[in-house]
Amino acid sequence: MNYRHKYHAGNFADVLKHAVLTRIVCYLRKKEKAFRVIDTHAGSGLYLLSAEEAQKTGEWTDGIGRLFSSDMPDAAKQLLDPYLDVIRSLNPGDTLEQYPGSPKLVRALLRKQDRLSAIELHPEDCARLRTLFEGDFQTRVISLDGWLALGAHVPPKEKRGLVLVDPPFEVEGEFDRIVDGLARAHRRWANGTYCVWYPIKAGNQTPAFHAKMRALGIARTLCVELTVLTEAETTGLAGSGLVIINPPYTLHSELEVLLPALKNCLSRSTGGGSQLFWISDDH
Repeated sequence: MNYRHKYHAGNFADVLKHAVLTRIVCYLRKKEKAFRVIDTHAGSGLYLLSAEEAQKTGEWTDGIGRLFSSDMPDAAKQLLDPYLDVIRSLNPGDTLEQYPGSPKLVRALLRKQDRLSAIELHPEDCARLRTLFEGDFQTRVISLDGWLALGAHVPPKEKRGLVLVDPPFEVEGEFDRIVDGLARAHRRWANGTYCVWYPIKAGNQTPAFHAKMRALGIARTLCVELTVLTEAETTGLAGSGLVIINPPYTLHSELEVLLPALKNCLSRSTGGGSQLFWISDDH
């Protein structure tokens, strides 16, 4: 599976990932103490929805396109507003033209004392990321394999924050890399919050992945999944999930509100669904 960000910017998986990412960052902002967000597979940071790559797939129309024009329940709308406010600031008219990648979204939510480390290995994407954040002293752009960053960049000097892991799933073995990388990072920084994205598609590997995560014995590991199609209805992406270690204490209850609303908005068949559960027994 090739999951270069620019082909899939703003799709339903981005909506889930970025809605959850925003809720975590908003929680971190509640304390005055500075925090750092480490984005291990940052992409290029900002995407034109009219670009050839985005138009080739058109996935954003069934993602942020639906959400942007939907009438969400008030409780869900309140939770989504910080995320959607960033998108509105990039699209002042009625037409969606730009979509923020995770580093651009996070940067818009940081306070003056907070920092972002945006890590990207792909030369073209990293160059665009550097241009996007040129002169921004709160953001450090690093050309590095994101998996190495899990060992080299934790814990951050702030000792508070989030590590976002959003791998491209371009090669076999990404699920095992996630498990190994999280085990290594957690040994170095047990109090950090880790949020890891993964795809759900035909030949679903997630039960085995969840079992390996459970075997790590890391307490307070939450899982959230959203499917918009059944695996029988597509050979591509049927859904996506997030594994979150040390989630904010408010996140589970927030997702109980958000998930049904996102499922209703984004599902493309009656087979769409969602689930929220603890992987670890100790939470």
